Amino acid sequence: MNNLLILGAGSDVGVACAHCFAENGFNLILASRNVEELQKEATDIQIRHGVNAQSVFFDALDYKSHSSFYQSLPMIPDAVISVFGVLGDQTLAEKDFEHARNIIDSNFTGNVSILGTIANEMEKLKKGTIICVSSVAGERGRKSNYFYGASKAALTAFLSGLRARMFESQVHVMTVIPGFIQTKMIEGIKTPAPLTAKPEDVAKAIFKGFKKKKNSIYVLPSWRFIMLIIKMIPEFIFKKLNL
Repeated sequence: MNNLLILGAGSDVGVACAHCFAENGFNLILASRNVEELQKEATDIQIRHGVNAQSVFFDALDYKSHSSFYQSLPMIPDAVISVFGVLGDQTLAEKDFEHARNIIDSNFTGNVSILGTIANEMEKLKKGTIICVSSVAGERGRKSNYFYGASKAALTAFLSGLRARMFESQVHVMTVIPGFIQTKMIEGIKTPAPLTAKPEDVAKAIFKGFKKKKNSIYVLPSWRFIMLIIKMIPEFIFKKLNL
């Protein structure tokens, strides 16, 4: 039986991934700042799926704790899924650097720290899988969310480089690129239904990609073509668009 660590496990996608992988026989370590709520989820998963599920405290922005966090885990994970991050407020970020930095650190720097720590440990064992959720927002900067988009663009580039580095150590790195997801993060924002995935859709796509050892996946295939078109728009036109 394999062990899975989920970072940001209290999120909608994190919970969906927990149930999806537990259904397929994975023991779980659920990590987030809200341990009490997470333990309720862990108990439910244990009862429902008959696997070992435990909750642990994890702060993505407490970089100094990341090494000790990993070393203190109740079991060595064979795979890790990172789903933590924030959307933030673009308008506020334009005026308040602290808010802008929080967006960047929550989506990018925190992942660099913890996934770098985990990669070093997996490299020693010469096995393991690292999965991280990025975003289509990182494929081209748009004026409506360029702080969030920039942090995700950096994350996608980081994962690409990490994947190349870890290849010789037989550690696989998979980048997940969803579009809109029906979660608390975009609550109140109207999104087109055909382009909006449910957390369960994301979890199933991640598990399928994991089994096939995909390098990167789009949760909804239509986003691959949409982003291809968006990236092809000349800059002199793109900058005039209200995107």
